[in-house]
Amino acid sequence: MARRGGYGYEQPRGRGLSLARVATIGVIAVLLVAIGFQLADHANAPAPAPDAQGSPALDASDQPQPEPQPVSLTVTFAGDCTLGTDSAFDYATSLNAMFEAVDDPGYFLRNVQPLFAADDLTIVNMEGTLTTSNARADKTFAFKGPAEFAAILSSSSVEAASLANNHSRDYGEQSYQDTIAALDAEGVPSFGYERIGYVDVKGVKVGLVGAYELAEHEGMKDDMVARIQEARDNGAQLVLVYIHWGIERETVPNDTQMMLGRAAIDAGADLVVGSHPHVIQGWEVYEGRYIVYSLGNFCFGGNSNPADKDCMIFQQTFTVTGDEVARDDAVEFIACSVSSSSSRNNYQPTPAEGDEKARIDAKIQRSTDAIAQKAATLA
Repeated sequence: MARRGGYGYEQPRGRGLSLARVATIGVIAVLLVAIGFQLADHANAPAPAPDAQGSPALDASDQPQPEPQPVSLTVTFAGDCTLGTDSAFDYATSLNAMFEAVDDPGYFLRNVQPLFAADDLTIVNMEGTLTTSNARADKTFAFKGPAEFAAILSSSSVEAASLANNHSRDYGEQSYQDTIAALDAEGVPSFGYERIGYVDVKGVKVGLVGAYELAEHEGMKDDMVARIQEARDNGAQLVLVYIHWGIERETVPNDTQMMLGRAAIDAGADLVVGSHPHVIQGWEVYEGRYIVYSLGNFCFGGNSNPADKDCMIFQQTFTVTGDEVARDDAVEFIACSVSSSSSRNNYQPTPAEGDEKARIDAKIQRSTDAIAQKAATLA
């Protein structure tokens, strides 16, 4: 005989549903209802708006990535900074004595600081050591100053320094490491030899390569090329090369300099700048890139009254779009003197004006003309 179940229907005896089966059926029903709502929502959702050609627009995740935007950045190069003296020099007229007298590291680059502050990156050649080591190398000239001299650079908007030169180990390996540490402490990164510098400038990764020619001459090419390629492989979008090379007091670069400068450009450098001759050498454009052979001295503790005080600052504004660097002529050659005094070296480099500027500009042009004549024979 049948009995009435609790859900309002006749349930045959012996075939009733268990509570577990009822619960299962309930869960399945709820899931089916939820799926139905989702399908309905999808069916009623508006279609993607068509593009100009009538094709449905892509979701944001499928949109093509925006093209990289051009970035403009200005880089300034200055020449040899010997922030110290030789123990054999007259201390009274040395850069060290001047530092003590003025008691202000900002004194030395005061006349160029506004120029350096207005750019995006300023680079010098730090030629000498900042150390307390007394292990002087057996050489004619050896330069050193205390670690606090690094503030001469940091207080005047100098942001990087090459150490690839013939005075970076004047007091042994310890003096080289001490110089790196002194510059680091002042926020002035250094680079040179196997050490590539990387700096971020307005979102552009800049690679700084410092090379030294005087020991191996042409034989250093492969190592220099490898460093340039390493910088590129590490993502540098702009590669700048500072080379210590040439013959002292020669105003025209030799064949080795010209070969190495061109090899650096061929390897991927966007600019090559040189120092060491202690005088100005001119420049050339090779494959759309500048090679500036010698900037001359700058803040130079190597001589209290050099006969040739002329020097120059080189400045270039680059336009970088992704990994592409425009080939253009946005450059400045700024005639300077290592001193604001014509009668002595007061260790205060100063832009030239008037007749002095015209005279130095003419000197730069004469060397540049001679370089063009040599380049014609190399082509």
